Amino acid sequence: MSTTIELAPTAARAAALQPESRPEPPPLPDNATPEQKDLHWYTHVYQGDHMPQLTPRAVAMGAVLGMLMSVSNLYTILKVGWSFGVAITSCVLSFVIWNALCTLAAGRLTRMSILENNCMQSTASAAGASTGTTIATSFGALLILDPEHRHLAWQTVAAFTLATGAMGVFLAVPMKRQMINYEQLPFPSGIAAATTLRSLYSHGRVTMRKAYALIVALLVGAVVGVLNTAEDQFIALGRFFAWMKERLFNIHLPDLIPETGFRLLAGKPMVAFGFEPSVLLIAAGMIVGLRVSLSMLAAAAALYFLFAPWLQSIDAANAGVTGYIASIPTAGGGAFFHPVRWALWGGTAVMVFASLTSLALQWRTVARSFQVLRRPRKVSIGSDIEAKMAAIEVPNRWFVFGVVPITLALVAVQIIAFQIQWWAGLIAVAMSFVLVLVACRATGETDTTPVGPMGKVMQLLFAVISPGNVTHNLVAAGVGANCATSSADLLTDLKSGYLLGANPRRQFLAQFVGVFFGTLAIVPAWYLMIPNAAALEKYPLPATQIWVAVARILSTGVASLPMTARIAILIGALIGIALPLLERIFPRARPWLPSAMGLGLGWVVFFSNAFSFAIGAVIASLWGAIHRKSQETFNVPIASGLIAGESLLKAILAMLATIVGIAG
Repeated sequence: MSTTIELAPTAARAAALQPESRPEPPPLPDNATPEQKDLHWYTHVYQGDHMPQLTPRAVAMGAVLGMLMSVSNLYTILKVGWSFGVAITSCVLSFVIWNALCTLAAGRLTRMSILENNCMQSTASAAGASTGTTIATSFGALLILDPEHRHLAWQTVAAFTLATGAMGVFLAVPMKRQMINYEQLPFPSGIAAATTLRSLYSHGRVTMRKAYALIVALLVGAVVGVLNTAEDQFIALGRFFAWMKERLFNIHLPDLIPETGFRLLAGKPMVAFGFEPSVLLIAAGMIVGLRVSLSMLAAAAALYFLFAPWLQSIDAANAGVTGYIASIPTAGGGAFFHPVRWALWGGTAVMVFASLTSLALQWRTVARSFQVLRRPRKVSIGSDIEAKMAAIEVPNRWFVFGVVPITLALVAVQIIAFQIQWWAGLIAVAMSFVLVLVACRATGETDTTPVGPMGKVMQLLFAVISPGNVTHNLVAAGVGANCATSSADLLTDLKSGYLLGANPRRQFLAQFVGVFFGTLAIVPAWYLMIPNAAALEKYPLPATQIWVAVARILSTGVASLPMTARIAILIGALIGIALPLLERIFPRARPWLPSAMGLGLGWVVFFSNAFSFAIGAVIASLWGAIHRKSQETFNVPIASGLIAGESLLKAILAMLATIVGIAG
């Protein structure tokens, strides 16, 4: 079975075996053996030998879209602490863009097959989702914590990002057949991507409307990204805003409404205490939902309306007292108060302890993760299906050939760039395999990749292995988190391919190539968007600040924090433990309990972010109450388009500003 890249298909070949022409496969018995499951899939679903898949145009389209989405996700991680799914967005964009090119080419181009688009999805997903998390969190935290706020050399960032992303791809190899073929874990995002592709290729009217809704929303997001850009960021843009204001009306969207916030604190504004005119944040709330978003708003409102004034009054009463550490710091040369710098300690405690408690409550999932390490099943001698599956699955020898050199490279990077002992570097890589097992199982069962908890586990481990060293702490956490993200992403894409009948070996190659393209885009984007620590601190950085806070506490202790922050950490830890336990004990009460992640984020992000999240969640909820069918159909495509459009445009503008500054 060839795994080489195929030539572009002829029209007849590309049109062959459309997905809707295949009959529905007969159901499998509940007690089907692994061999029966393989035979059933190969006979009734697999079509990788009859349809083009790994073609240059599929990889090229995936590379372009993935590189763009990697930059978009870098911005969203810096802005709101989350990255958003690439698979469905890339599938829709690829389908619309390529079909438009085919129309313009007047028959000189053939349409992509459904498996080509699935292969494109694998490349785009690897490029867009498997590279940015570590850069924004681990390297962002290192930039903040460095005494001189120096960037690491680009060679170090590139090597680390590429090695961890590639390692994650290879670590997923031994898990694929167990989790997808035999256990058939749902991997809900993988199912959603496969369903989206089937719908697109069935040319359903509703599906095409969803596709065009995403495109229109993307354009709207890009326009808003231009309109809320600072007037002094580009001279030409500032002149355009001034001309529009003079001749027609003011189209520029301010940074904050009202300009000084909803209220002053001791005569000074508090940072971001208002409404930020950004569709990205509203769209994120439309996806996240009411429970998390309202929990964020409740926590942020309590901080800005109650805790900040109370703590500032205590600070004022103790001004000049020897040894007293103020709770609410000022920023901007003393121009405004920054309550989030105090609150992030309590918010981080809520999220960290909630994540670890949830992980502990999923101990069965953790235990099942290690089933892939069992002895391989016995197969009857001369099994024809085993030979056929072996010809298209990723061979285990690829796992060895990939993991060994990447491990050596990753350990070398840790030794040379971060002065980590070789044995500690090996522990980081070995522990990554354990974390990958857990993360992939959790993703398969719940559609949630616990990157945060995986990073915290590694940070806790290295607090023992290398006590007091924040660099080692963050680098080790970055190894585990990025490997886990990359592996879970590959298995999600392989789930889509499994449902569509794709050749898994070709999907693996597409994913592996995607890591290179993602690294190629994300590394220069990082330095252009964040030329220095001052540029980084303009973002809310919720995810990055959590990594910073955990590294500081584990490395230096809490003695340097205000006493009120220490109390907040204790209370936050108790809340973080209590809420998951209450959800487990009283499952029916879960919809009415606040979200631990929402409460924690509400004290890590600015009030303006939480406010916009809540607005988006309320919009989606009211829309569903008024017309549920249209809300279920268009909510996610519209929100995804708004997020992608504004984040990508803002990232491009940030990079252009740096380039113009360097050129100037």
